[in-house]
Amino acid sequence: MSVPPKLYKTVMAATLALALASAFAAPADAATAPAASAAWVDASNRNAAIVLEAQAQFSPENASDTGLPQYDGLATDLGPKITERYVAAMQQARAKLQQRLAAEKDERIRQDLEILTHAVDNEITGAQLDAKYTLPWVDVPQLVFGSMQSLLQEQRPAARRAKALERLQRYVGQFPGSTPITAQAKARFTEKIGQKGLAGPVRLQVEQALDNVPTYIAGIRKLFADMKIAGAEPALAAMEQQLNEYAAWERQTVLPLSRTDFRMAPELYAFRLKQVGIDIAPQALIERAEVAYLETRAAMQALAPVVAARLALKGIDGNDYRQVLRALKSDSIPNEQLEAHYKEVNTQLEARIRQQGVVDLPQRAMTMRLASAAESAAQPAPHMRPPPLIGNTGEHGQFVLTVSNPATSGKGEVYDDFNFSGAAWTLSAHEGRPGHELQFSAMVERGVSQARSLYAFNSVNVEGWALYAEAEMLPYEPVEGQFIALQFRMLRAARAMLDPMLNLGQVTRVEADRILTDEVMLSKPMARQELDRYTFNMPGQAGSYFYGYTRILQLRAETELALGAKFDRLAFNNFLLGQGLLPPDLLAKAVREQFIPAQKTRG
Repeated sequence: MSVPPKLYKTVMAATLALALASAFAAPADAATAPAASAAWVDASNRNAAIVLEAQAQFSPENASDTGLPQYDGLATDLGPKITERYVAAMQQARAKLQQRLAAEKDERIRQDLEILTHAVDNEITGAQLDAKYTLPWVDVPQLVFGSMQSLLQEQRPAARRAKALERLQRYVGQFPGSTPITAQAKARFTEKIGQKGLAGPVRLQVEQALDNVPTYIAGIRKLFADMKIAGAEPALAAMEQQLNEYAAWERQTVLPLSRTDFRMAPELYAFRLKQVGIDIAPQALIERAEVAYLETRAAMQALAPVVAARLALKGIDGNDYRQVLRALKSDSIPNEQLEAHYKEVNTQLEARIRQQGVVDLPQRAMTMRLASAAESAAQPAPHMRPPPLIGNTGEHGQFVLTVSNPATSGKGEVYDDFNFSGAAWTLSAHEGRPGHELQFSAMVERGVSQARSLYAFNSVNVEGWALYAEAEMLPYEPVEGQFIALQFRMLRAARAMLDPMLNLGQVTRVEADRILTDEVMLSKPMARQELDRYTFNMPGQAGSYFYGYTRILQLRAETELALGAKFDRLAFNNFLLGQGLLPPDLLAKAVREQFIPAQKTRG
């Protein structure tokens, strides 16, 4: 129920490879083509190119994913002095941005230059903090799979897909001048062993990575076979051998240096919170979330008997929300019918969005599909996979629904959290429309600058909008959809409590698991991926849903009070989408200084 973790646009020097997946972007097509950008947007994008080009030296796959085909065949740089070289490149980019800021007169471009400078500062700080506190371990098999999956998509032009072979050859050292990425990753880890203060990766994370190696290898081979990339077998064979050898090295070298205590250095965790857009103290976030958690649980309890009566649920206590939820989950939809069911729900949601004037929608259909085994291993929660933002030639974003969690010691446990009718409503509203898919479609179609899409990116805005989208649609859903919408909202409050509590040592993983399974009522594999998210996959990020939602609600309330009878929900929601991914303070500034005055003067 999120965007993939590698989409969060942080290119950390010591773990640079973790930023290889797509920049969050949105599609265009013949029915909904991108709007012609304003001159100031073009000028701003030329400034963004300074940062894109600097980052592409180290992570060309990311630039390729963003939509720059000249980087399609290139591969990550994990060479010697990677942190020092990356920081130097970012400092040079920052100096160029400051020169342009000093000469710029247009206030919109100045704001974008400030956004770019802030993003570069975060890159520098993140790289330095990682180098200060962590051993630079890279999950290379996941990196290679994510990279190949991004390039080998049906929607990519054939000429671009063909470059996957060159990229793979670079990964395995078969391309002239290249060094196997496994050798580079081993060298960067080994050279730091023994340095005081550097923590190894979390042991559970390494164990899961090792379990997933065969799945990733099979997934990569399937991608090359499905896309019919000729002449790939020598590189694929080398890839399989090298990834298996890398796994053996991880067992021998990395596992003994891994840690069972997942908590990171306080300075590093504080930076993670800041990075995703949470600008309040962790304890304040916990306290706000605790209140919302109990309020939402009470709302579920109040609605439970209505659901039980409306659906004529037999043999259960309708006054117990847990029993009602179990009964809803028991009426599961077979996997082979899930895609069709979700598409029908999305069609109904879109009709209601238009009828109720919630927000403007594209005319084209949304893409939704089930995840492959390898995709589920790399990202075990439902998510929206976006296409390129720059130079989009018609690729569409994809709502990807996972049905199992392969990262469970080989058990491949299945979820019961999304394969019943009540869940389809709010999950579609979050990942599809009016949530993530619409938000990033709007950025392309309305000509938002790259500074406000790629580099203003913050999880508080992105996930806050998607949770707000759920709330906007809740009144127009059947009662079972409303019930599950409250369950998902309770989960977001639980995340905002448990992520900081776990990382601050205020609760144990066992205690957090009990809350997620016994109170939020997640399946065991879903709860496991949640806890993995809080403790090692994306520490700090999980609270951004709840916090972002509350910031948008506060802004909505302020706007309604300021405008009174002149408040127009459709105009307000369209305005929010038109601002790209501005952080909360800048978004509020835009509403106060642009939207509210304009609405007051309209007839």
